Amino acid sequence: MGKVVADISVSMDGFITGPNPDVEQSLGEGIDRLHEWMYDLAAFRQPHGLEGGNTNRDSEVFEEAFEAPGAMIMGRSMFDVGEGPWGDNPPFHKPVFVLTHGPRETLVKEGGTSFTFITDGVGSALDQARAAAGAKDVGIAGGANVIQQFIKAGLLDEIQIHLAPVLLGGGIRLFEHIAEQVHLERTRLIESPAVTHLKFRIVK
Repeated sequence: MGKVVADISVSMDGFITGPNPDVEQSLGEGIDRLHEWMYDLAAFRQPHGLEGGNTNRDSEVFEEAFEAPGAMIMGRSMFDVGEGPWGDNPPFHKPVFVLTHGPRETLVKEGGTSFTFITDGVGSALDQARAAAGAKDVGIAGGANVIQQFIKAGLLDEIQIHLAPVLLGGGIRLFEHIAEQVHLERTRLIESPAVTHLKFRIVK
């Protein structure tokens, strides 16, 4: 059985979204600066059906994080924001389990991606994702609330943060509602001009 891992880009002031979200920028102002380290990477472009791209240490980190999970878990808000842009062939190419309060039929897309909607909590979502993932990891895609739920339930084994050199000044903080102490052990640090990759094990 693989690990339960989260992987997410974070600003220097702790935000995963920007301030002042609206119809045109659902994740807030400045959000592209949070993710721009990945846009020109071959490992990012290929799952999105794009050619070319850079192959470097950042690309290796992205590819490793993208390929390790055999199934993903995300929140309904993340699904709602991404469903349109992802189109008929979303980039995941694996089963995705969506935590939600509203039931919905499983949505099967091209390329091996399916979205199964889970209404009975993180434990049920994890059980189903583990069954789908087999020996591979289960990836917790976000958003912040879902990652916080897994930390609070003691179900997260590892988190990788891609620390972007930007101060967003507002938005949703990754660890906003973690009230208890959580001990982390840093297991890897990779620096590049565009981003710092920090991987931590959750000490249990």
